Amino acid sequence: MLHVQGLTGGYGKEPIVKNVSFDVQPGEILGILGPNGSGKSTLLKMISGILPKQAGSVEIADKPAGNYSPKAFARNVAVLPQMHAHAFSHTVRATVELGRYPYQTGLFSSWSAEDEAAVNHAMERTGVARYANTLIESLSGGEQQRVFVAQALAQQAPLLLLDEPTNHLDIAYQQQLLDTVRSLAVDEGKTVVSVFHDVNLAALYCDRLLLMEHGEIAKIGLPQDVVREPIIQSVYNAAVKTQAHPELPKPQMTLLPAMNGKTRESYIVDETQFTVTPDSVLFQAPQSLKTVSSAVHNPGTGWYTTFVNRHVDATYDCDDVKTEMEDYLEKRGHHLTDTVGMMTAVQTLHAEIESFADEGVSIVIAVTAGVGNAVDVSKARERDIRVGTINTWIIVNGRLSDEAFIQAMITATEAKTRALQTENVLDPLTGTQATGTSTDSLLVAATQTGKELPYAGPITPLGKLIGTGVYECTIRAIKTYKEAKGWKD
Repeated sequence: MLHVQGLTGGYGKEPIVKNVSFDVQPGEILGILGPNGSGKSTLLKMISGILPKQAGSVEIADKPAGNYSPKAFARNVAVLPQMHAHAFSHTVRATVELGRYPYQTGLFSSWSAEDEAAVNHAMERTGVARYANTLIESLSGGEQQRVFVAQALAQQAPLLLLDEPTNHLDIAYQQQLLDTVRSLAVDEGKTVVSVFHDVNLAALYCDRLLLMEHGEIAKIGLPQDVVREPIIQSVYNAAVKTQAHPELPKPQMTLLPAMNGKTRESYIVDETQFTVTPDSVLFQAPQSLKTVSSAVHNPGTGWYTTFVNRHVDATYDCDDVKTEMEDYLEKRGHHLTDTVGMMTAVQTLHAEIESFADEGVSIVIAVTAGVGNAVDVSKARERDIRVGTINTWIIVNGRLSDEAFIQAMITATEAKTRALQTENVLDPLTGTQATGTSTDSLLVAATQTGKELPYAGPITPLGKLIGTGVYECTIRAIKTYKEAKGWKD
């Protein structure tokens, strides 16, 4: 639909856009990104013919853009500029109706049913129908922006050129507008080229991204190929972290602020900071720890200061465990968004908590272990038993990479399984070697201060401590459990 080749030009003799080439196909959304002054809006204006080109070409539907008459061009290309000047006062409906100008012929052309339907549809899709008879200058900036988007949609052109269409919109209307644009591309096969200021929005909604720097293409490709830390940091000169969107296979970017010179205070966690009662094992950190866990409350990844391993009766049965756990935590004064919560049927007074240190690395391990209903994971399909828990906490004094968090969980699981083997814990149903229980939970947390710890495999200093610590604490916890139950080896 759109073919741009070697486009060069701008406002004066010195070109702002330099040798830019790309193609966009029907049904595709191309997002244009770049820092202020990189030439994003200038490029869009040159494609739309608002600014002249010094070199290169623009083809729309296999025809040079300059060969279209103004009305024919407007029937093929709808343009949403970044700013709008209002020379006359119009109602919202009258403003949107201007989008039908390319379809009017003669001095006394009649307003058709198709024109009416296009305007009404555009106003409904952008949520401005309720303002139909309102003067546009009385609307807020965000509301005005949606009116001009409706005007562009009413134009019903196969190519949409949008310059920061979400400007002035709150997040709900940003989502609504971009969902609409996305549906126009997917359902109606429209071609969309849009300038974005927000990298994350562009990555979410666009099929490809064009990143500009000093008027040239720095990178063009799929969002996951463009929104990468080295590229974004270099082009924007900003410290960022990229990660996957939690629900979609799209990259997202997080700024890493300098915090006005402030840094996280360094501190060391040890076993003396844990409080053990018949009700729970409790650890409250002086500042948030980066955490990965399979906890009941706040599982997954986050930053937390309070860690609770709660004792429940072996007959505990609840239809809504998460809500009941929230009630428990709130009644004890724990802030829900700052707390990770686990459950165990094991007596928490039997928890094994110990600090381990070597080679400049230190950790704390806390384990509660009940193995009355241990499970051989390879035989798990043969049973349906839920009671019994080995809960393991690993608190690391250091700065873990994402890779280290995952490796720490693998190392800890291997150490736990080895402890079960040493203690000859068997699956009571199959008589085979147990590997855990059906409701085991694992937590790895790090202070994210002090020493960099990029890896936690079993041959690394951190991995060695985790392997040794989890193994020893799990052995002792199992022995304590057996003694409490009167079991004999």
